[in-house]
Amino acid sequence: MRDYKRKGLLLQQGDVCRFYTFVISGCLKLYAVDHNAIEHNLQFAVKNQWIADFNSFYEQSPSKLYIEAVEPCTVLQIEHDDLLHLYTHYPRFDRNFRIVIERKFIELQDRVLQNISYTAEERYQLFQKNYPDLVQRLPGTQIASYLGITSEFLSKIKRKIIGR
Repeated sequence: MRDYKRKGLLLQQGDVCRFYTFVISGCLKLYAVDHNAIEHNLQFAVKNQWIADFNSFYEQSPSKLYIEAVEPCTVLQIEHDDLLHLYTHYPRFDRNFRIVIERKFIELQDRVLQNISYTAEERYQLFQKNYPDLVQRLPGTQIASYLGITSEFLSKIKRKIIGR
C-alpha cells in the first residue's frame, strides 16, 4: 500500500510504467500533454478502479502519458513482473484479472465512441451519471479537459442544464 499527496506523480512521460495501480481512496488521472503544454485527461480512477498506461506497462516501453494524484490517494500497486508471475502460477488470478482488463478496454472504447458521437452536453451528462461524486470533487478545468472542451464552454453547459 502506498500514499500519494495531491499532485504526486505515479508516472511521468518518458518513464516506463512499472505498476498497475488500484485505487483504495482518492482520485488519480491519466493524461497527455500536447506540444502547447495543454493537458488532456484520458481517464480518472477512483475508489476500486485500476489505472495504468497500458501500452507502456505491457510493452515495457517509455510512456507518452502521466499519472497524477488529483487528490490525496491510497493505492495498491503490482509490478509488471509480479503480475506476469501471478498470471503464470495462478490461473484463477489470470482469468479474473483478464476480466478487469477487458472491462477497462470496453470502457475506453465506449469513451472514444462518445467523443465522436455525442455532443459536449451529452458527454457532460454522462460524466455526471458515471462519476457523480467527481462533479463536486474536481475543478471544472479537469472535467473540461476530460470532455475535450474548454472550461468556459463547460460553464455554459452547466448554466444551460441548471436553467432547465
